[in-house]
Amino acid sequence: MFRSLKQDIPAGLVVFLVALPLCLGIALASGAPLISGIISGVVGGTLVVVISGSHTSVSGPAAGLTAVVLAGITQLGSFEVFLSALVLAGFIQLLFGLIRLGFIADYMPSNVIKGLLSAIGIILILKQIPHAFGYDAVPEGDFSFNQQDGNDTFSELLNMLNYLSPGAVVLSVLSLLILMFWDKTPMRKWILLPAPLFVVAFGVVLNLVFVRWFPELAIVKDEHLVRIPEVKANSLLHLPEFLHMQNSMVWMVALTLALVASIETLLNVEAVDRIDPHKRETPTNRELIAQGAGNMVSGLLGGIPVTSVIVRSSVNISAGSKTKMSAIIHGLFLVLSVLFLSNLINLIPLSALSAVLIYTGYKLARVSIFTEMYRKGWDQFAPFVITILAIIFTDLLKGVMVGTVASLFFILRSNFRNPFVRDTQVMHIGEVIRLELPNQVSFLNRASIKRTLWGITAGSKVVIDATSSDYVDQDVLELIRDFADTYAPEQNIQVNLLGLERHGDRTDLLQFHEVLDVETRSHLTPERVLELMNIGNERFLKGRDYGKRHQAQLIQTAGGQAPMAVIVSCIDSRTSPEITFDANLGDYLAIRNAGNVMTADALGSIEVAVKHLGVKLIVVKSHADCGAVKLAMLGEKSGNIHYVTDQISVAIQACGCAVPDSNVKDSALVNRVARQNAQLSVERMLQGSTYLKEMLEAGRIGIVCAFHDISTGKVYFEPLLKA
Repeated sequence: MFRSLKQDIPAGLVVFLVALPLCLGIALASGAPLISGIISGVVGGTLVVVISGSHTSVSGPAAGLTAVVLAGITQLGSFEVFLSALVLAGFIQLLFGLIRLGFIADYMPSNVIKGLLSAIGIILILKQIPHAFGYDAVPEGDFSFNQQDGNDTFSELLNMLNYLSPGAVVLSVLSLLILMFWDKTPMRKWILLPAPLFVVAFGVVLNLVFVRWFPELAIVKDEHLVRIPEVKANSLLHLPEFLHMQNSMVWMVALTLALVASIETLLNVEAVDRIDPHKRETPTNRELIAQGAGNMVSGLLGGIPVTSVIVRSSVNISAGSKTKMSAIIHGLFLVLSVLFLSNLINLIPLSALSAVLIYTGYKLARVSIFTEMYRKGWDQFAPFVITILAIIFTDLLKGVMVGTVASLFFILRSNFRNPFVRDTQVMHIGEVIRLELPNQVSFLNRASIKRTLWGITAGSKVVIDATSSDYVDQDVLELIRDFADTYAPEQNIQVNLLGLERHGDRTDLLQFHEVLDVETRSHLTPERVLELMNIGNERFLKGRDYGKRHQAQLIQTAGGQAPMAVIVSCIDSRTSPEITFDANLGDYLAIRNAGNVMTADALGSIEVAVKHLGVKLIVVKSHADCGAVKLAMLGEKSGNIHYVTDQISVAIQACGCAVPDSNVKDSALVNRVARQNAQLSVERMLQGSTYLKEMLEAGRIGIVCAFHDISTGKVYFEPLLKA
């Protein structure tokens, strides 16, 4: 705890120094009594954060809420009546938290939240540049595009050129340089003196030097310095007038305050969680409860509404704060400064504070964020940019609403264009078009699905797979039925419908079998089988293996099997041929033994496969880093292992490989022996079976050696042996 306090105390002081002119500006902009802004800052800095446990800091109203406050005071005609609406608004927010409405924050698009952060950063930079140049006509807390002085954010940048202050420019430039290079100096080790705090102290000292020795650079006008007026007793507290609670307008203002403050808070909380280096998650419902309690207290004490604010939160994070204690400390600094330190605080040049905020804005809107969003694609980048522009030209709440609508548009557009996965797979029965429907299929997908189905070439085979769908709209089900019952038969299209009966539709439709039958197998050649094995291995490598409906395949193969190949492979657990060749039930026969050696029972099994089961291709498949080969290279012969290693030893001799133990560490040598051993197994097969040799010479079967790279899953085939 004490270690975190070492960081939280200076962090709280930094946030206080930045927050003080903001609170003053907000209070002045809202027309509320000056001390109300400070009371809101204190309540936001202490009570709210203590209750919520949040790592964000809070302050007076953001731009959107400021407009609501101004309108509310105007409509109700009295600040005291407005305070009663604020107390009621706090109670409504408390109810929002109790009924757990904070979940709304979880549904904000990521590109909109990032746009919000970048927009705040850009606004900070644009709004603080005039202060950095010594033009302070607009209050620090005014972040609206259309300003009180009749200018807007951009025209103010031109207008400031008429009011340059050399001393302010020098001070802000030096302050920015300090902030930029602080981490490269030994000063970064001083936990109790973060860079922003040093910059503020540096600004005060440098301005005093200007006043003493360089009067032409001195910043002496009050509008260029922080201004805390003298606090008068009659301005400390303003009590709400609850006699007006029966006025329906009070309730309307209260509900508006509660909604706007809650939405802005949830948005800001979500945004600040993104920039928190510890990636903590703010409990949103507790935040609403806390803020509701804070607004009730603020209203009772004569304060303006409290809401979460990204500016102060990001400064808090940048200053290195660790816990909520920094926000509590900064609230205490606020009230103490107003009461006792106004003369000292009034020495701080606004240009020094502007440097802190400009640097904070730069970190929120780094160029890398824009490039990152651009690389994610137009559907992410466009809402991101739209959110930024909308916030800059309107306010936070309206901008986020516009950005959310833009994000939803691109989501719907993407969903409309790609509501399913279409893939054309080459199988033993020819090309099969597979349409895999997503988890949720709505009426928005209907047009795209219809365009795809009605665009399928006549004579095709189509699988419409809804086994992964939890919801399929009735309009889409009707469309699929129309296609299968009417359009497909007219176009000689064979259709398999899978998984639709779970959605209240008829039982699955199977117009063609995906498993191999005798009729289809009879038209296959050894070359075609080898091609299909290569295609299956490619599907496996790309992760595009199609979903196997093994229960349906069991039914289809229950009456008999028609395998197209027999594969003799090692017992290695990583080389299962049914998986690596993306096979259906009934496609391949598998014979597995250590080292894929050609034993008598293996040879007999191959003859059964060719003579009685009709396979067209025999594959002898070795694999990389084979353990049986290593045992043979080490001379292992214990027990019955010699039946395996004796055969492999012939391959070792054929390779001219020595037997020392060190050779087993040479992967290239081990793999060379494995390949040689597969070729010797083929030779033993043809030497031991006159029947298989005759079948090969007659062109009835093909034989091929293969090598399986276990590190990639790729299977490499040697040239096919044939007549």
